[in-house]
Amino acid sequence: MMVQPKPQTNPSLQSPSRKNIEAIAQLERDALHRRSWAERFSENTVKFIGSIAFLLLNALLLGAWTLINLNLVPGIKRFDRFPFGILALILSAESIVLTIFVLISQNRLMRQSDRRAHLDLQVGLLAEQELTALVEMLQKLCEHAGVSADYSKHAESFGEATDVHKIARELDEKLPVG
Repeated sequence: MMVQPKPQTNPSLQSPSRKNIEAIAQLERDALHRRSWAERFSENTVKFIGSIAFLLLNALLLGAWTLINLNLVPGIKRFDRFPFGILALILSAESIVLTIFVLISQNRLMRQSDRRAHLDLQVGLLAEQELTALVEMLQKLCEHAGVSADYSKHAESFGEATDVHKIARELDEKLPVG
């Protein structure tokens, strides 16, 4: 039986990925830690109301309410005659409260998403600035070494700084309003 050697991995190639994963995980832990008690409560409530257990509990309560108030359960007196006005009131109040919990959770998620988008934009802008500097250095090195480099119009534009405000205005003009 031949023992196959383990593939060699380059730790320097894995290190940036590991660092990035850890940085992202830390950002997520920080975001979870920054939640207020109301946001934590709301998210736990939303987790429960989005579960099969909550669906079954509601179905069970509605079924029992209906059976009792149609006088189908012996020994229990009806307390909400058809068309079940009390039940309608309770369900309306429940839907309002549940909607508020969902909105609280969505607002937090939207703020977190906005933070991520701003971070992504910042990282993208930094990468663009670094690449622009690299292209400029490469052009100067070629000139210094006497290497004739035939840049296309696209390659030359890579050496120019990006005007973020100009791009944002162009996006505003071109994107459909919805």
